[in-house]
Amino acid sequence: MLGILVFVLAACGGHPKGVLTPVADTAPDSSRVNMLITTTRSRSANPGEMYSGERAQAATFADMTVSIPPDTVRKAGEVAWPKRMPPNPATDFATLKADDLDMAGAKSWLSASVRKTPDRSVLVFVHGFNNRFEDSVYRFAQIVHDSGVRSAPILVTWPSRGSLLAYGYDRESTNYTRNALENLFQYLYRDPEVKEVSILAHSMGNWLALEALRQMAIRNGELPAKFKNVMLAAPDVDVDVFRQQIDDMGKKHPNFTLFVSRDDRALAVSRRVWGDVSRLGAIDPEQEPYKKELEDNKIMVIDLTKIKAGDRLNHGKFAESPEIVRLIGSRISDGQTLTDSRVGLGDQILVATTGTAAAVGNAAGLVLAAPVAVVDQNTRDNYAGHLGGSAARTGGRAATTGGCDRTRPTAPGCPR
Repeated sequence: MLGILVFVLAACGGHPKGVLTPVADTAPDSSRVNMLITTTRSRSANPGEMYSGERAQAATFADMTVSIPPDTVRKAGEVAWPKRMPPNPATDFATLKADDLDMAGAKSWLSASVRKTPDRSVLVFVHGFNNRFEDSVYRFAQIVHDSGVRSAPILVTWPSRGSLLAYGYDRESTNYTRNALENLFQYLYRDPEVKEVSILAHSMGNWLALEALRQMAIRNGELPAKFKNVMLAAPDVDVDVFRQQIDDMGKKHPNFTLFVSRDDRALAVSRRVWGDVSRLGAIDPEQEPYKKELEDNKIMVIDLTKIKAGDRLNHGKFAESPEIVRLIGSRISDGQTLTDSRVGLGDQILVATTGTAAAVGNAAGLVLAAPVAVVDQNTRDNYAGHLGGSAARTGGRAATTGGCDRTRPTAPGCPR
């Protein structure tokens, strides 16, 4: 029964798959964002997906251009996912270029792109938990466009399986990617053409960004002066661990801007998962000891609690509020909602009933979410993956259906 339900729900999901297959540039009024991508994800067998949520042995690179429709057909802060394939650049986000690069090609892209910026700067974005590859690409394109940033954009995308129930796997994937991100930071530090580096991280991506900066500071003795701004959006980071990370970076750390929201439901669940220790992105910055510590470390705080934007978990406000996105652009310029919004009501039920990071999911939550999937498109899109993961843990039949995709054809139980 589970296997049948997985198949049915997978067939009636949200946005179309394979959106990264390049299309012709048929909308002269659209905007274009060209970005460098570095990833520790494995290649997908589907060219339209490019990369899966599994881990590669080494980092790889890509040169991508995303077309963004005019503001007359799209709200600022919104990713206009195509409703059908192929996408229409006049109304949808569309991929115009998706070229693989080797190391030499990535260095050449960086050199040419940095020279086009007014201040020889780069913006590095590290996405958060529960992001497929296309989620991170389109979300970063939206942020770059809506913020008006003129820095050379670099997307760092790590192996996330794009499921609310893969929290443990995603967390270990950030650890898996620490050295690769530090290597990027070290290259930007040594490249004389790069004068300034800004970093924007979201959710679990903050752990990755902070750990890479910490490693670099320990290895080099301090952080380079060209690392000007680090923006921490809804950081899923233990506040006690953050204290140590900041201390290890030394007194000459970058200018930190912290985006917090006390109504962030995703971080509330994370707090329960990790021993009831406060998550950095959900603190009250006016309460002690946080207020004094933030002042002592010269960390600017933007409290988004009252902002009515972002996904239903209040975890993506930084990207989906037009004012906040413009603030990010201003912050970068002055110094030199992120998960995707496809979170359904059923996902909220699953989050609320998931008790530990190791658990794939709560059976009661899946049962409660099932009726919601019938009427809620976002839940339908994610539900099949939840069921497949749950059955894989319990030895159910859906492990054969949900776990044998093209990226893992040799998984136990897959048909040969």
